[in-house]
Amino acid sequence: MRSTASYIRIIVFLLITYILIELTVESGDQSAFIAQPLTWLILGMVLLFIIAIEISLEALKTILFRSLKPEAQERYLLVEKTKKDKQFRWAKDTYLKLLDSKPVEEEEEIILDHNYDGIKELDNNLPPWWVYGFYATIIFGVIYLARFHVFNDYTQTEEYETEVAEAKIAIEEYKKTAKDLVDVNTVTLLTDASDLSAGKAIFTTNCVACHKADGGGGIGPNLTDEYWILGGGIKNVFRTISEGGRDGKGMVAWKQTLKPVEMAQVASYLLTLVGTTPAEPKEAQGEIWIDPDAPKEEAPKEEIQETVSDSTAVVMSLDSPRDDK
Repeated sequence: MRSTASYIRIIVFLLITYILIELTVESGDQSAFIAQPLTWLILGMVLLFIIAIEISLEALKTILFRSLKPEAQERYLLVEKTKKDKQFRWAKDTYLKLLDSKPVEEEEEIILDHNYDGIKELDNNLPPWWVYGFYATIIFGVIYLARFHVFNDYTQTEEYETEVAEAKIAIEEYKKTAKDLVDVNTVTLLTDASDLSAGKAIFTTNCVACHKADGGGGIGPNLTDEYWILGGGIKNVFRTISEGGRDGKGMVAWKQTLKPVEMAQVASYLLTLVGTTPAEPKEAQGEIWIDPDAPKEEAPKEEIQETVSDSTAVVMSLDSPRDDK
């Protein structure tokens, strides 16, 4: 198997086999050779089969060659030599032109007078590929100068701002499906039944020992009243679950055990316990928490008018003449 054609055939057959395996084997988004390691065995068997065929063809060619008469063998060898010389001749010629180097036999023509301890210096031309590459950089530099510094096509600042805007859009799209990226700044109250059910399961597994199943409180505080030690609302509750109790006391930091989405689910679930009536509620701890983002309720107009009337009556009584008797 000494001919270039044999190696080319082997490579082509391997590529065809590779493409067929990728097209026929179900592997999802992964390569078939990653999802199904057995495909490597198939590719190896195909390779061995192709090599066996090529060796057989070479052996048959050798037998046929030896069966020829000496004159025919000489003609055959001459034809093969001619074919070999012509093979990829265009590539070899192109390579030599790109180098523009003198053959060893002609180096006498370009030897300089310099002689360093018997080492002679040749005056070779620069390789054309290097010269053309240098000219290409000059052309590129002129176009770049004209585009960005003369015509002000666009600046690096504009390019940066465009890429940042595209990145922000991509991040927002990713966050819509990546719940595990939630943190105390981005957490929101979950209301889906699946999330609340998952939060209840987490609460039952990890929290009932201290807060009881109905949230009435035991070792831990009552979760059903309006009093909170570290603040209420989804963000404060998420932070308390994640970071644990105040000054390292009380509840442990669950961020080492629960995923961000799980903490958001259990925080959302326990907020549904507020206002319920547990069997044995623990006394209130902390302070009543009022959501600062909640819309303030306006007093009814009748109440406002009544207050204004009362104030006016008091002012009038103070301004009226007094009886000195």
